[in-house]
Amino acid sequence: MLVRISLIIALIAGLAAVGLNFTLVKEKITTLQTHLKEQTDRAVKAEKERDDTKRTLKKTETELAQTKETLKTTTEQRDTAIAEASKATDRATKLDAELTKTRGERDTAQQELARFKAAGMTPEEIVNANKNIKGLQDSLAGSQEENKILGLNIAKLNNELNKFLDPDRPVPLPAGLKGKVLVCDPKWQFVVLNVGENQKVLERAELLVNRDGKLVAKVRVSSVQKDRCVANVIPGWQLGEILEGDQVIPAHPES
Repeated sequence: MLVRISLIIALIAGLAAVGLNFTLVKEKITTLQTHLKEQTDRAVKAEKERDDTKRTLKKTETELAQTKETLKTTTEQRDTAIAEASKATDRATKLDAELTKTRGERDTAQQELARFKAAGMTPEEIVNANKNIKGLQDSLAGSQEENKILGLNIAKLNNELNKFLDPDRPVPLPAGLKGKVLVCDPKWQFVVLNVGENQKVLERAELLVNRDGKLVAKVRVSSVQKDRCVANVIPGWQLGEILEGDQVIPAHPES
């Protein structure tokens, strides 16, 4: 009888041990499943971040290529404009020399005009000489105007080039430039000024708005036309209300 009771107790103890081991194994399996899910989630997240990074990198590479192409085009345009300006300057120098020579000849001709008349020089010959002088004067004036236009184009191209190479570099304006506010929009923080390309105003240039010698605001040019431009008020630089008729001068005048 005692043997049977011992066997039963031993059997019960074995079953209890098996149950305990099953519980421990189940807990380990659950823990492994949890860890596996966490690792899977991290892997999925890492793959998504990798794909996002690849897309961002591709977009950045595309934008960089576009910027390089724009920079190349701008540089080529600037170099072409500089070469054209050099040629125009050479032509102007030659024309100026010819004009100086012609003026000397004209003065000599005027001094000898009485003798020419006495010698029987016809009016047609005198008119033709004056026409030649006027033609040279007109050619020189045209060349000087061409030089002025090419110089403005070079300044614009240099300004566009600096937009990429050195965007924080101040844009200088003629030291004697003066203008005034034609229109002011306080809601959208912009003004229209009565100076433009004809006064050598460039985009991104900054001007000081003043009234009665007191600083009112600083504005930055956003677009330029022949005789006017649009400028935005620079945040933190509006010290008072901008009014029509306020005066503007360059913030960074040429030295």
